[in-house]
Amino acid sequence: MSKFLFLYTEPTTYTTGQTPHGIYDSDTEYQSDSLTTCKYVASKLGHPVMQLEFNTGSMYACFEEAVSEYSQQINHYNTRNWMWEHYGNTSTTSGMSSTGSHQPETSVGGLSLFTLSEQYGQAVNLGGNATMFTGSITLSASKQVYDLPTESTLESDVDESSGDRIEVQRIFNEGPAAISKFYDPFAGTYDNIELLDSFGFGSVSPAVSYILRPISYDLARANAIETNDLVRKSAYSFELINNKLRIFPKPESEDAGEKIYFHYYKRDDKTDVTQSYTNNKVSDPSNIPYKFITYSEINSMGRNWIRKYTLALAKELLGIIRSKYASLPLPNGEVSMDGEALKSEGREEKANLLEELNTFLEAVSKKEQALTEQEVANSQQEVLNKAPLKIYIG
Repeated sequence: MSKFLFLYTEPTTYTTGQTPHGIYDSDTEYQSDSLTTCKYVASKLGHPVMQLEFNTGSMYACFEEAVSEYSQQINHYNTRNWMWEHYGNTSTTSGMSSTGSHQPETSVGGLSLFTLSEQYGQAVNLGGNATMFTGSITLSASKQVYDLPTESTLESDVDESSGDRIEVQRIFNEGPAAISKFYDPFAGTYDNIELLDSFGFGSVSPAVSYILRPISYDLARANAIETNDLVRKSAYSFELINNKLRIFPKPESEDAGEKIYFHYYKRDDKTDVTQSYTNNKVSDPSNIPYKFITYSEINSMGRNWIRKYTLALAKELLGIIRSKYASLPLPNGEVSMDGEALKSEGREEKANLLEELNTFLEAVSKKEQALTEQEVANSQQEVLNKAPLKIYIG
């Protein structure tokens, strides 16, 4: 009588509930491939010529573990490539029985390079996705604090009772364009001739003189005038607390009745890059919402790897079982068991398969693809640099 209570018999139909976790039991393609994989692995281990000292459930467990291992490696790959995109996104926990798409999720608030560049651009009024509005307040003598919702004219209203807040970007007086300070089509006429002479223009109007100069000359001079006004002239500064705008310096009596203008954003319109990493937010790889791969979404390349890994797991398991007995008695002697050899072979194949998969995933990572594109672009540029230019004779 055999010392082993369980011997493998080839299954003809898949029965749910025989795997440790039942992660993929509802997937019809998984059920079908379980049967073919069991047949493949058993034949590679010598069945039916040789007995296999485990039952069908053990084979199913190896197949489930192989699929889960492949899913984990793919999720590790996605985490390495997309971790930056996921920071601050909503995290949803999933149990051992949860499957889903292995495609990276669309970032809705992660700290991607483009998200950060939008925020930096928005802060200096050179980009972003929030609308900048214009508002104004009428100055009162010696009054520094103004309630924006009630004492200002806003292009877009703010409902303070509902928690609306604004973010003032700049406060300023509307002044004439810098070019108007040195470009005057009527200069050089009548009584202005002596003034022009004192600046070395003679009797030539700047309107004529500047037309003969490069446009960069006008731009440089306008920039110098604006910089001079910003540095040497007093301008209003401000602080904003709970929609209360305090301006500096204190308006004088001659300022009463004048308007000052400001640009502002509605704070809710701006994407917050200072993400909170509490309350189900992604903060590290432990809470990225990746699930086990849906088996039916795995392509033939992945399924082939899973089949080989299942064989390696089955070899390791069979080796562990056979290692409990050095030999089995026979009527005319005994037979030595190959447990240690099978166990060693299975573990070596597992390590080789994992190394092969990780090498492939690293080769197709975002970093490596970017380096490959760079090499291709450099090679193309070298070819173009050696190509002679055409000579046109007209």
